[in-house]
Amino acid sequence: MTRSLAGRRVVITGASSGIGAATAIAFAREGARLILAARGEAGLRDIAAHCQEFGASVETRIVDVTDAEAIGELTRFAREHMGGVDLWFSCVGVGVMGKYQDVPLADHVQVLQANLLSHMTEAHAVLPIFLEQGRGTWVNMISIGGFVATPYAAAYAASKFGLRGFSEALRGELSKNPHIHICDVYPTFVDTPAIGHAGNYTGAKLSYPPGALPPEKVAQAVVKLAHRPRNSTFVGGPGIGMKLLQFATPNASAAMLNGFLDVWSRRAERGEDTKGTLFDPPSDASGPDAHTRRTDLRRKAAAGAGALAAAGGLTAAALLLRKRRGR
Repeated sequence: MTRSLAGRRVVITGASSGIGAATAIAFAREGARLILAARGEAGLRDIAAHCQEFGASVETRIVDVTDAEAIGELTRFAREHMGGVDLWFSCVGVGVMGKYQDVPLADHVQVLQANLLSHMTEAHAVLPIFLEQGRGTWVNMISIGGFVATPYAAAYAASKFGLRGFSEALRGELSKNPHIHICDVYPTFVDTPAIGHAGNYTGAKLSYPPGALPPEKVAQAVVKLAHRPRNSTFVGGPGIGMKLLQFATPNASAAMLNGFLDVWSRRAERGEDTKGTLFDPPSDASGPDAHTRRTDLRRKAAAGAGALAAAGGLTAAALLLRKRRGR
């Protein structure tokens, strides 16, 4: 089999588990040269071994992305070891669940540092390399949460909305550099170990809703960006419809979701408050996939999401039409 990305120089942060790990393996299959970074040493060793099974060149670095100096060292290593960077995937993401006032402020701050500021730091470090090369692709892992507000995860919502605005600003600044690409990825729920790593102050045990995607599906979308960069990629849901739904009924949709979570938190299996891995990495390897999704419910969930998005699109269209008629 021809490996179409043979020799392509790729850096992935958050590579020890979840989407980052799945993407590392996907790039290894294509023959890319990899530098994998994360806090968790056991997870990095595990994913590096999987990548090496495909004959890929893999280097690992223990990096806390909330440390700007560590990001600078990672960037310098990438330049020295590979001679440059063709694609940088900022994939670190953490979360904490609970009513905003019930979650310690330090936990909210950590979410913002990991999800938003670290991505900005990584872009700040790698963009000079791209400008020097005259080309390069920065892939910014966001989520549909960058468009749809998420009650019980206010800091997460702030980070994802912020990432979307940050990417749009960068694209404007780089508009005269046609071979430098800022690519956003917006998946819906993905069945990764992140659910077990999250901070939790809801009083209930966290679980994914029906229809969660396998992380490999998102990884495939990221690899496609190495072949054909594009500004926005939606995975697992009708992205345009969801954007229209948020535009049409932003407060109503958030209130409905909050009501659902209020009921869920009272009825779900009980759980203890925890900071998860917000401040410390997992001690063991957890791999790309949490294996908790129910495939028998995925089609029904996708159909429901499609219907909801279609309703949002119709509502937005009706509002626009009413506004024009009122002029």
